[in-house]
Amino acid sequence: MPTRSARPPKPTAAELDLLRAIWRLGPSTAREVHQALQPERPELQPATVLRLLQVMHGKGLVVRDESQRSHVYAAAHAQDALQTNLLGELIQKVFAGSGKALVLAALDAHVSDREREEIRRLLEETGDEPADAATTRKPVAGRAVAGKSRGGKRHA
Repeated sequence: MPTRSARPPKPTAAELDLLRAIWRLGPSTAREVHQALQPERPELQPATVLRLLQVMHGKGLVVRDESQRSHVYAAAHAQDALQTNLLGELIQKVFAGSGKALVLAALDAHVSDREREEIRRLLEETGDEPADAATTRKPVAGRAVAGKSRGGKRHA
């Protein structure tokens, strides 16, 4: 069962792929994880998945139920706890500790119009941004404003 108290170890990109599959599937055998990853990673071999899961168990990223012939692996940490930990590291390393800089960078290049509208609604619901803030906000040089990127093109 995922925990929230202990600080999760930092997974590699390949380990994150397996964790995403386990979070989606729930407790799974190596074969089930391999099958779930086949559409996006057809080159991945079953033995590689098993070996990665064994390494991840050693690192404390997954727990293993050895009561059956095929071991069943489950995430040792809740998805949100691991994501929060990784995000904190990213903010510290890349954005000098500024959550605002991270959000502005994400809004500038990595958010679709639909996601931008969802964010705007959430901010309005929590009262963190006035309903007319998008229209009263002054442009910042080189920054996206009200859903537009540099050059006036909408994000896709």
